[in-house]
Amino acid sequence: MYDIAYENTYIFSSSVRANRSTVGGYFLAGRSMTWWPIGASLMSSNVGSGLFIGLAGTGAAEGIAVGGFEWNAAWVLVALGWIFIPVYISAGVVTMPEYLAKRFGGQRIRIYMSVLSLILYVFTKISTDIFSGALFIQMSFGWDLYLSTSILLLVTAIYTVAGGLAAVIYTDVLQTLIMVVGSFALMFIAFSKVGWYEGLVERYMLAVPSVTVANTTCHLPRNDAFHMFRDPVSGDLPWPGLLFGLTVLATWVWCTDQVIVQRSLSAKSLSHAKGGSVLGGYLKLLPMFFIVMPGMISRALFPDEVACVDPTVCQSVCGASVGCSNIAYPKLVVELMPVGLRGLMLAVMLAALMSSLTSIFNSSSTLFTLDLYHRARPKASERELMIVGRLFILVLVCVSLLWIPVIQTANSGQLFDYIQSVTSFLAPPITAVFLMAIFWPRANEQGAFWGLMSGLVVGLIRMVLEFSYQAPSCGQPDHRPAILANVHYLYFALILMALTCLIIVAVSLATAPIPKEHLHRLTWWSRYSQEPRIDLTGPQVTSNPVLSDLSPDSDSLSGSWWCRAALRFCGLTGSSSEPLSPVTENGALNSLWEHPLWGKVCNVNALLLLTINVFLWGYFA
Repeated sequence: MYDIAYENTYIFSSSVRANRSTVGGYFLAGRSMTWWPIGASLMSSNVGSGLFIGLAGTGAAEGIAVGGFEWNAAWVLVALGWIFIPVYISAGVVTMPEYLAKRFGGQRIRIYMSVLSLILYVFTKISTDIFSGALFIQMSFGWDLYLSTSILLLVTAIYTVAGGLAAVIYTDVLQTLIMVVGSFALMFIAFSKVGWYEGLVERYMLAVPSVTVANTTCHLPRNDAFHMFRDPVSGDLPWPGLLFGLTVLATWVWCTDQVIVQRSLSAKSLSHAKGGSVLGGYLKLLPMFFIVMPGMISRALFPDEVACVDPTVCQSVCGASVGCSNIAYPKLVVELMPVGLRGLMLAVMLAALMSSLTSIFNSSSTLFTLDLYHRARPKASERELMIVGRLFILVLVCVSLLWIPVIQTANSGQLFDYIQSVTSFLAPPITAVFLMAIFWPRANEQGAFWGLMSGLVVGLIRMVLEFSYQAPSCGQPDHRPAILANVHYLYFALILMALTCLIIVAVSLATAPIPKEHLHRLTWWSRYSQEPRIDLTGPQVTSNPVLSDLSPDSDSLSGSWWCRAALRFCGLTGSSSEPLSPVTENGALNSLWEHPLWGKVCNVNALLLLTINVFLWGYFA
């Protein structure tokens, strides 16, 4: 209830900050966001309940190395603010498929990207967040799974529909505060129970369940549990994969994924976008300490439940015979937190779940409305686009509810591996195409398209094999093909991106290049170009709905009182200011100018962030 009350307050306060009655105001918060809500939203949008359950569970099972997934984000967030966002701003785009359409021309890449992004959202974000949030609530309070999940999704959909991106970002600020305060409260309580860090090291290495599988060692903690860098061949997270393969996945998440990039594109200036990236990088240093290590403490305190290996015992503990490491964080909350603080932690998990879902719902709505629906109906009015965007959110809610039974029967003991492995099968070709589009002007549409298609085929083959041959349980022989047993998914991500790049280069060199007049302000090298650009997409039948804040239809206030009330709630009524002239508007949207002082402040903070990051990697290496 705490969280819902906060959400209601922020819905209405943030709704007045941006004009929700325009596509630009709804999808990009009027491009008026400052650095601190952007940074908080970057953190909150990424740290959903799936990350709480998955990171803590993997930490309980394997040690601190999984924290590298969070620390790696600092580097890629700096790349987002200093490399990718300047190009996106100079290109004047709203969605990532829109950038590829301007860069390469044609429609097939844009449509492919939009559809693939929506599929990735459903299978790697919405489904895992819902499962994780439901698992936490079910363990903590014994609520009915479907009722609690339905209520959460309904509330989430309401304030996403009502508020647009401004409401999402401002609620993300509050939710980030709730997450950090609640998680740190649990962290201090947990560390005090085991004797702080030295006690954790000692007790974790002794955390063995009372019931084990004969003639096996899978019940023992890893010898390298407190080391970030692990064996490149036999390690569960080999260090080359953690440094380089993970960067491929992280680049997709932080630099090309609509959910994340949309926050930075809402910044009022490039300096605010950079400042948001730096703040997000600082915040991403924290989950190692308030998620991963508490998960390890949970194993140290409750080895019979969290570290169970016997299938019968695990089935009775958490309903999953493959293991119960996913209950590490909820178990810690239920056993250690007093009643009042337990309510705070419920708010933390609700905040994480709802924040992540609102981000996905809003960005998915943007992709569907502007990249798919507007292409199918180029003459659609602004009011029609606004209605379609909100209705699509409700469709996602229904799909999410239908997906719950599938999640329940999934391999819950491998939640975090599931998220990362699916990403490694589908995301590397996208990373490759964006890198080639930004840094290699010679790349053309044919090369990008066939690189994407080839990468998709190879990735799908690996994904089908991965889910056809399950990893063996404790004490069972491994009968999987060598490509699965010996090639870690982080290595596969590197291989897949390299293959995609080779195909892009080969096909691009074999076909005609894109003339330079079509590339001004679309690559890193031409971002400051003042030359007029001839878009490959051709003239638009109607003006870009995001670049013009046109008023809704004049008759939007007509009709019955309940119709007027519904339209007002969804931000589809009221008038806006006169539309900006094309020159003024394009200049405001495409400007890369920074105040020298604030530019230097951003640069110094970015260097400080990376220095702290390197120190942490070295200390725990």
